Amino acid sequence: MSDADVVALLLVRVVLGGIMIAHGVNHWRGGGRIEGTARWFGGLGLRHGTLQAWLSVLTEVGAGVLLVAGLLTSLACAAVISVMLVAGVLAHRPNGFFVFKDGYEYVLTLAVVALALAVLGPGRLSLDHAGDIEVTGWAGGGIALGVAVGATAGLLAVFWRPRPATDKPQPATDIAEGAPETEGPAETDDSGDPPVTEPAEREAR
Repeated sequence: MSDADVVALLLVRVVLGGIMIAHGVNHWRGGGRIEGTARWFGGLGLRHGTLQAWLSVLTEVGAGVLLVAGLLTSLACAAVISVMLVAGVLAHRPNGFFVFKDGYEYVLTLAVVALALAVLGPGRLSLDHAGDIEVTGWAGGGIALGVAVGATAGLLAVFWRPRPATDKPQPATDIAEGAPETEGPAETDDSGDPPVTEPAEREAR
């Protein structure tokens, strides 16, 4: 592996890991915080919204830290893929492909990048390499995809209860925004997150 390959893998790991950490922190501290994230998950048909909110925070931040460090890379990639599968299936699939229509373009890209990283491995600048525990090639990709699909299927089987067809789903802002959008153009606060619609405002509608 050339020096350029090593740097490229490090760049992918750091950027992808940073994105996941940012999304996890936003679920926790941004917008409506845990309460808003819990309501958003509940709106997608997932039971125990608060539990789902904390699981998303731990999964996204944990996977991001592991990716940046290059530790247990296959499992970290599996966590990313699983998060993207859940978001794609529940929040973005009904909206089509393009991200500007809140479609699944973005989550598909991150999932494929994570799968490719699992196949290629973390590179020499990683804790996996330092500890001689790298898993690459078909084995790395197989672990990442298999664990991700299994975890996603288990989560949906246990917690997902789809809304009746007559219910109108809340639009998702993106894969990691904890709060649903308000109707019409959304204003943002200083954090850049869309405001959370409080229960009283919902009843007023």
